Amino acid sequence: MVGGARSGKSRLAERLVVGPGSPRHYIATAQAWDDEMRAKIAAHQADRGADWVTHEAPREVGAVLAAVPGEAVVLLDCATLWLTNVLLADADVEAECAGLLAALAASAAPVVVVSNEVGWGIVPDNALARAFRNHQGRLNQQIAAEAGLVLGVMAGLPMVLKGSLPVGFHHAL
Repeated sequence: MVGGARSGKSRLAERLVVGPGSPRHYIATAQAWDDEMRAKIAAHQADRGADWVTHEAPREVGAVLAAVPGEAVVLLDCATLWLTNVLLADADVEAECAGLLAALAASAAPVVVVSNEVGWGIVPDNALARAFRNHQGRLNQQIAAEAGLVLGVMAGLPMVLKGSLPVGFHHAL
């Protein structure tokens, strides 16, 4: 699920991650560095409700996915903040991305990944921002290549880029 900031990606992803009797696991990659981010995290938690198992994993997504049972459904929100955390840690981005992709492929549970599309804006004026944009674009392409369903989100509306929406999903919107 890709889209711009505040496009409605997370809300649509939460609606997509439903299933009769399937435990829902939420992998949160955000870190609360300031009051604004703390408020955003609290709002997301309130919107989700209490029937989710939440895992705080700024970078440890692979370990969490390996521990989630196959009968669960997972929402990873989001790959963009995960990549930000990798870059800020000055880690080996290619190796970390390869590890994330391997963990997604090996997951016993289905995973919905939320990620920002950051390539539609102007070319950033500094090397770090350009590197982030480039890495994010490649990561989104790699995740989409392996996914069965890829949605673009704009103004809260899903646009099917690959695959097809589950039966009845249109009516849930």
